[in-house]
Amino acid sequence: MTTTTTPNLAPAPTRALSLSRTTATAARVLRQLRHDPRTIAMMILIPCVMLFLLRYVFDGSPRTFDSIGASLLGIFPLITMFLVTSIATLRERTSGTLERLLAMPLGKGDLIAGYALAFGVLAIIQSALATGLAVWFLGLDVIGSPWLLLLVALLDALLGTALGLFVSAFAASEFQAVQFMPAVIFPQLLLCGLFTPRDNMHPVLETISDVLPMSYAVDGMNEVLRHTDMTATFLRDALIVAGCALLVLGLGAATLRRRTP
Repeated sequence: MTTTTTPNLAPAPTRALSLSRTTATAARVLRQLRHDPRTIAMMILIPCVMLFLLRYVFDGSPRTFDSIGASLLGIFPLITMFLVTSIATLRERTSGTLERLLAMPLGKGDLIAGYALAFGVLAIIQSALATGLAVWFLGLDVIGSPWLLLLVALLDALLGTALGLFVSAFAASEFQAVQFMPAVIFPQLLLCGLFTPRDNMHPVLETISDVLPMSYAVDGMNEVLRHTDMTATFLRDALIVAGCALLVLGLGAATLRRRTP
């Protein structure tokens, strides 16, 4: 008597990153955000409102707005994208949506890239509106190209998105997600060179500021403010901010785990 054995068919391994799965994830996130107009309004309009208020706070001293407006043009999108992304992703985790998605043949890279792509679309709109408002309506005086301002603002927004995706893994509630802001954002805000040049700080604080991505975001904005052409320093700053965003996205992918077998 002959016996036949059936081969053990293991599921095909999921690729680390797939364009179709990534875009499908991004489309799903955008469809969900479409039904949350308050979140969309917060992401897109708050940086514009803050820049508008800032301009008229310094109505009697427009040079002050010129000196700090470019820096805040990059900081405001980073902060808003951090807050919204961390809370929105936490909702996905606590509602079980991520758990169900991870049970599907979907790679962690697809998930994290899909979320980054979805929020990146909103970051482009946010950065374009804020830059256009600051330069062409509020009269922000920059020597360099406004397109370079837009580039840094967009990179900052993407960095905020990456940080939000990452910290959402360590929060159990939306309140805890907001609590990460003082720990992640405020130290960078104080040490980025917005209030005083970084070389005027205590040497220890200056060294710490050298490893914080927001410092290079502010430096990049200041390069556009002072130089007509793209400088090597600007290129270095932009690459560092972009590299930090990619690094944090990779760390965010590492935090995606199923909590049930």
